Amino acid sequence: MDGFLLALLLVFALAMGGRDQWLVAQWAESLHRSTALLVVAVLCAGLSACAMAWVGAEFAALLPHRAAQMLVAFALGVAAIELALPARVRKPQEPTRSLGAIGIVLLARQIGDGARFAVFALAAWTALPVAAAIGGALGGAAAVTIGWAFGAQGLARIPLRAVRWALAGGLAIAAIFVGLDARFAAY
Repeated sequence: MDGFLLALLLVFALAMGGRDQWLVAQWAESLHRSTALLVVAVLCAGLSACAMAWVGAEFAALLPHRAAQMLVAFALGVAAIELALPARVRKPQEPTRSLGAIGIVLLARQIGDGARFAVFALAAWTALPVAAAIGGALGGAAAVTIGWAFGAQGLARIPLRAVRWALAGGLAIAAIFVGLDARFAAY
């Protein structure tokens, strides 16, 4: 249950103002809030969370406990760096109507973002990676739904940059402490 709740809250917070949310917001304005776009975005959020949870669990199963803990620290550090970088998304020149193309682009963006690296870390750290996958999928789905509902103009009014900087600092601190615990653990 802890992995589920932590993944849900962490992915939702980390995805706010992220590239995937901005892309969905821009496409929502171009496609007049198409329900099919929302379905594709939610499916991509679920697929990316499940993929990263599976990879995290597989890596953790191959490594000794302290090495898996160092892997978690690395994943949290990568997520912090990704959050600290500005999420600049260029507006698509020609809005495509192909939901398959939109899904591929969105899934590719989500696989490498900070929110899904957090799912990777939680799946590697917890005993139940399925709970981290479900929590991450729901958190990501909520974030893209907000992007779809608000649109690009609505998201621009929210001070998401400051929130992302604060979250990046928190994740960097967590990465340092998890890494130090893995390095200097007494067991």
